[in-house]
Amino acid sequence: MNLFLFSSPFVLLLTSLIIIGIFKVVTVLRHIHFYWRNKGIPYLPDSLSTGIMGWKLFLRRITFSDYCKYLYNHFSNAKYVGIMDFATPSVLLRDPELIRDVMVRDFEHFPDHRSFVDESVEPLFGKNIFSLRGDRWKEMRNTLSPSFTASKMKFMFDLISKCSHDFVDYLVDHPEICDAIEMKGAFRRYTNDVIATAAFGISVNSMKDQNNEFYTRGVEATKFSAGLLAIVKFMFIRICPSFCKSIGLTVFSSDTSKFFKKIVEETIRTRKEQDIVRPDMIHLLMQAQNKEGTSVHKMTLDDIVSQAFIFFLAGFDTSSTLMCFVAHELAVNQDIQDRLRKEVQQHLTEGNDEISYESLSKMSYMDLIISETLRKYPPVIFIDRLCAKRYELPPSQPGCKNVIVEPNSILMFPIYALHHDPEYFPNPDKFDPERFSDENKDKILPYTYLPFGHGPRKCIGNRFALMETKILIAHLLLKFTLKITKKTIEPIVFDKREFTLQPVGGFWIGLEKREM
Repeated sequence: MNLFLFSSPFVLLLTSLIIIGIFKVVTVLRHIHFYWRNKGIPYLPDSLSTGIMGWKLFLRRITFSDYCKYLYNHFSNAKYVGIMDFATPSVLLRDPELIRDVMVRDFEHFPDHRSFVDESVEPLFGKNIFSLRGDRWKEMRNTLSPSFTASKMKFMFDLISKCSHDFVDYLVDHPEICDAIEMKGAFRRYTNDVIATAAFGISVNSMKDQNNEFYTRGVEATKFSAGLLAIVKFMFIRICPSFCKSIGLTVFSSDTSKFFKKIVEETIRTRKEQDIVRPDMIHLLMQAQNKEGTSVHKMTLDDIVSQAFIFFLAGFDTSSTLMCFVAHELAVNQDIQDRLRKEVQQHLTEGNDEISYESLSKMSYMDLIISETLRKYPPVIFIDRLCAKRYELPPSQPGCKNVIVEPNSILMFPIYALHHDPEYFPNPDKFDPERFSDENKDKILPYTYLPFGHGPRKCIGNRFALMETKILIAHLLLKFTLKITKKTIEPIVFDKREFTLQPVGGFWIGLEKREM
């Protein structure tokens, strides 16, 4: 009987599949372990796929920022280190000169970011300017760049300033919520209103209308990276895009996708019917859609929706987080707050106590504070580039040989670790705006400070994000003194469940109304 079972076709097939599976797993693990070792460079077998620290990160036992510093500090004298992003060979660059070469000088070898989701599975995310590659990225970059020139920023200043006034006035009129306020939730309402008016031409006051759909959809969209189940879903979509498409599994809910598509469709239709021209991103995308000729890629409605959505997503969450860290440091450092308030008061427009676009641009101490906040709390912990054609790296250490990076390999830039390297920024955990003063800024080694990246792939909306942050902080300081509360945690403890810098328990400060 037993011999019959072992000779049956089913058992033979099952045994063969098990053996093949084991062989495949062993082959992959061998590839992961020996790939960089065989190239003769420092490497970390302790990666996302096989290492203890990688699994600690995945299981939320350490923060993503600590993982970044662990990879960066493991070989402190190496220009770069070989690691594995699951089974994909990756190079962690540590040397500022090499970072410059990859980001700027030899950009044609590394013109793209890696793709996290296939655009056919998730067009809302996969078609945006961050995810696009090659000629399609160049075309979209050229289309969107005019949206963020100094002249366009000046045009949008009044729109953003009104949102800032509405936000601060609401707080003035509701002192009962100011004793201890969670700033992330509050600031997201402000950035929601800014994006709604600046990109979509829609007037929203999310402090008064707490549950407006524009805001609730934004909150829902930013939850895609929260929780272990969401991370598993995201990784599954990345690894098995075809299967996910067949079963309809997407990063964002269908309701969220439909909402943003509907908003963009209605905005375009209204502008066409009423011949409305607003020099903003939607208008430029409409012009590109109507352009005749041999375009590399015909602009579709999905393309426009995707650009508008990534602009909304970045502004909604990333910009509001920057504002939170600025507010936290001002509350903790009263001397810095007082000095900044004096600067804001000095630049008020004479006669009407208003802040103009020109006066905001003259607030030099404000610039120092924002720069130091971005240094201590960068918007992203890593950024990456994808190798498009073979590239030769110099020796990582004395005695090592040159290394050829093959196409589809990933190069990673440890932004958080660079910003916290005491060799480049002494006493890195101290909040010190004077690092960026005229007297000290030349001491900062180029390509060690990269809050928005660098080169052609630098964040296209950084100027917009900085402007909306400065306007709000300036208006807030004129009406309130920012103070710590019993809920304020200092120093900040980062949440292990998040892949961006978020404090445990939230951003809590108090707002004490000032006598004008």
